[in-house]
Amino acid sequence: MTDPFSSAGAKAPPKPFTVEDGRRRVRSFVLRQGRFTPAQQRAFDALWPRYGLDYAGAPRDFAAAFGREAPRVLEIGFGNGEALRFAAANDPERDFIGIEVHAPGVGRLLNALAEDGTGNVRVYHHDAVEVLENEIADGSLDEVRIYFPDPWHKKRHHKRRLVNPAFAALLVRKLRPGGRLHLATDWHDYAEQMWDVLDATPGLRNRAGPRGHVPRPPWRPRTHFEDRGLKLGHGVRDLLYDRI
Repeated sequence: MTDPFSSAGAKAPPKPFTVEDGRRRVRSFVLRQGRFTPAQQRAFDALWPRYGLDYAGAPRDFAAAFGREAPRVLEIGFGNGEALRFAAANDPERDFIGIEVHAPGVGRLLNALAEDGTGNVRVYHHDAVEVLENEIADGSLDEVRIYFPDPWHKKRHHKRRLVNPAFAALLVRKLRPGGRLHLATDWHDYAEQMWDVLDATPGLRNRAGPRGHVPRPPWRPRTHFEDRGLKLGHGVRDLLYDRI
């Protein structure tokens, strides 16, 4: 794979993910790429052909990408890939698709997958909504996971949050009937917003009842984001919704 950040003929970094807000386009994240290490660069160069999915803007044949037909789990914003790596190793009968815009985290996960010899993960380094809208067929996902999305904690930035009615409706379209949506956050007011949106979304049912949450399930490991939140005194909430 060509270096995504080189100046000599490489493709540009992905455009920021946006959500509709009236007539304006509002970013739900900014690309704080951080330090892109030589090891992470080598991961892109050597491992992207094995694990990476280049965005093409057309329906993806995931059976061909994985070499088999299996239930599919999508993790949006996997960060450094801790939870995705854990899930793939402990649930080999399912295939995992990860989406992340921050290149250092992608490179770190690529190295971890190669170290583990993992075969049931494929990764996008792209905008989550574009992938959902254009590459993932309706009703084709067994589960969607969104762990510790950016809380945009300042009130004036709440409009940038990922979980909103339009995005929730998109997730419902992509989940199969009986599928699952799992979110985790350590910001109480974001959990409140998630409940406001998701409890009111047709096609979703909160497994714990209206405005309910569950203990951390065994398929989600504690991550460094969670540890950081706990040290700050934030309570972590796991929200589970069934696609009905």
